Amino acid sequence: MIPLRDTIRSKNYPVVNLAIIVLNVLFFIIEISKGETLNRFIYTYGLVPARYSIPTISSYFTLGQQLLSFVSFMFLHGGFFHLLGNMWSLYIFGDNVEDRLGPFRYLLFYLLCGFASGVSHLAINWHSQTPTIGASGAIAGVMGAYMMLYPKSRILTLIPIFFFFHLVEIPAVFFLAIWFIFQFLSAAGGQGGIAWWAHIGGFIFGIIFLRVFLLFDESFLSRKLGQITKKSRSARIQVIRPVSFGQDPDMYGNITVTRREAAFGARKLVNIPEGFKKKRFVLIIPPATSEGSKMRLSGLGRKLDGGESGDLYLKVNIED
Repeated sequence: MIPLRDTIRSKNYPVVNLAIIVLNVLFFIIEISKGETLNRFIYTYGLVPARYSIPTISSYFTLGQQLLSFVSFMFLHGGFFHLLGNMWSLYIFGDNVEDRLGPFRYLLFYLLCGFASGVSHLAINWHSQTPTIGASGAIAGVMGAYMMLYPKSRILTLIPIFFFFHLVEIPAVFFLAIWFIFQFLSAAGGQGGIAWWAHIGGFIFGIIFLRVFLLFDESFLSRKLGQITKKSRSARIQVIRPVSFGQDPDMYGNITVTRREAAFGARKLVNIPEGFKKKRFVLIIPPATSEGSKMRLSGLGRKLDGGESGDLYLKVNIED
């Protein structure tokens, strides 16, 4: 299953999430510039359990280097596709978690999840001399938090079946639960090459840390930054799932716009899922639209036996 996007739109520009992605890319550029010294670089800044468990090895490293590895390992990657997969997952799930926690709490949350994933890997692989690198553990924590915060969200997922690809919207709680079970089964089966227990630890600690962070109010500075990064436009592409009542051929749904868009008008691309297919059209929001006003779209309702169709009525919701 390959996640393409989620259906929850972030209300603020995810400045911290994007900064983390940029940092990961910069570190990858540094990696590929190392040439013949890359292995030494990885063993120095990656997380190697034997550096902590075997005294003859740990003596080669200072306390600062030992502590630094618990942070630096989560910004290194084993190749382009390793980086791409991690950053894509972070891009999909991280913005919404940052929305809920605020930029400063989210940064601390991300680093703590990465640290906890490293500790989990260290505990299970105590004498391993193989370095582990990658943001997967920290991102697993973000995914665990996303599952708790937005269980009713849907993940547009690409599912390859033989030579065909299908696009399906899967409930977030189901998608992430399947992902976690796969990590656990892979770890239990002893599949090598990937730090499965780092993923599992990151996911579990992400849920725990989220609970703790939500006990504390967002800081004044974080709220101020949130006001600066707040988006002035709603999502250009909106997914609508209209409903009908009884034998009524008409269908009813909601569309969300900002106050600015309601005042000055906007254009939205609307997707209506119908099984594996989608009905798409461009919707014009007229200027001076008020909260609760209804837009009638002729012929976009349910089809009748005679071949005619009912209408689609969209109620306008104006978000703050």
